[in-house]
Amino acid sequence: LSEVGRDQALRAGRQLADAGGADLLVVSPMLRARETAELVAQSLSAPIVIEHDLRECAFGEWDGLTFAEVQASDGVRLAEWLAATSLAPPGGESFDQVSDRVASARDRLVAEHAGATMVWVTHVTPLKTMVRLALDAPSHSLFRMFVAPASLTSIQWFGDGHASVN
Repeated sequence: LSEVGRDQALRAGRQLADAGGADLLVVSPMLRARETAELVAQSLSAPIVIEHDLRECAFGEWDGLTFAEVQASDGVRLAEWLAATSLAPPGGESFDQVSDRVASARDRLVAEHAGATMVWVTHVTPLKTMVRLALDAPSHSLFRMFVAPASLTSIQWFGDGHASVN
């Protein structure tokens, strides 16, 4: 994390503590998420649990490239990928595959920690997927969302499967 990222994580942790804290931090295994969670945890007295299914989408051959770089080098496949959440980048995974694993993690964690307040420290695609699932929005709505670094999104899941996004 950059200095800005570390500051954002510390401020997010303080904001979460001020809002009532958490029982558990559920974290992607990716380094930047683990670093963020450790900083957030400084303000919360909650254990950190690594959840493999919260990792970012695997973009395969496009990992590490900017959107403009992919457009320039692989524009046809990029256009196809943007038109269908069932398609994966070359060597990567589709947004539908990400949705399946994120929904599975959500179901498992909500069942295992019923009634608990969990802070999920994850990435853009898993977070947008959680919002999409909570809103019961179509898959392509992922392309219409923006998630800022260190932003906070609150989703309350109810026992009947319904959700509320704040």
